[in-house]
Amino acid sequence: MSTFTVMTARWRQRFPLLEPAGVLAIPVALVTYLLLNDPNVPGGMPTCPFLAMTGYYCPGCGSMRAIYALAHLDLGTALRLNVMTVAIMIPMSVFIYVRWTTERFLGRSIRKTMAHPYWIWALFWGILAFWLLRNLPFAAILAPYGIPPG
Repeated sequence: MSTFTVMTARWRQRFPLLEPAGVLAIPVALVTYLLLNDPNVPGGMPTCPFLAMTGYYCPGCGSMRAIYALAHLDLGTALRLNVMTVAIMIPMSVFIYVRWTTERFLGRSIRKTMAHPYWIWALFWGILAFWLLRNLPFAAILAPYGIPPG
């Protein structure tokens, strides 16, 4: 075993929440930045590159403004901007983070597989379906603010 591996194992044993705290610092910094800077102000934040090049919404279009709305406790606006981010991606990310942090704290080994491949494929196809549907006129309710692209 290398010296680095031994040192890493000792650090993880001594400070089990150091890595989870470091990972948590990133979304906390981003949400803090969004609390202080309104992405709805024209020219304040960059436009989605996919939207700028094609004129169509990607699965993430509206996510930054949705997180801004959530940070200001406006759930209705957040859902109108990007329902997938608010209803699926954020809760799933929080669940995975809490599970990882708990396993670190309790000293358990972390599983290599997070979910059965069926669920990973279901998420993949769900994102693709959301991407397609939010760009079609009859499903414009999935587009940010319900405005179809174009």
